[in-house]
Amino acid sequence: MISIQTEDYSLEEEYQALRAAAGDAGAIVTFTGIVREFYAGGGGKMDTLYLEHYPGMTESSLENIVAEAQGRWPLLAVRVIHRVGELRPQEQIVLVATASSHRQAAFDAAQFIMDFLKSRAPFWKKQSAGKDSHWVDARTSDADAQLRWRDSDS
Repeated sequence: MISIQTEDYSLEEEYQALRAAAGDAGAIVTFTGIVREFYAGGGGKMDTLYLEHYPGMTESSLENIVAEAQGRWPLLAVRVIHRVGELRPQEQIVLVATASSHRQAAFDAAQFIMDFLKSRAPFWKKQSAGKDSHWVDARTSDADAQLRWRDSDS
């Protein structure tokens, strides 16, 4: 299941729901992304991070990424949450959770989803610190992370 939302989420509730949906899973992997304090443009502390997305297109993009992961690994359940709107440092921003019969599949699928979410999903980030703010450029390292999955077999 995929959600784009402004409100925070409970990691424990999401974990329990995924565990129930997965049935006889042997492994559940969760990744929680947290808003960092540093300000990418100037090295100082960031006050807020504002995220925008393209409704409909964002969900479709995430559905495609999850479907690709499900085609590569024997997943029993997947949960992706991405928050939008104004966030502050140390708030949760993203959850990727995967369940499988085997740990390696759950680990690989979670990392795959996160690697592709960072580059393929249409999110735009604006950082603010004091009176200064700017839109964040895509990072080359995020696009590079996808390369390792290009020809790999699960």
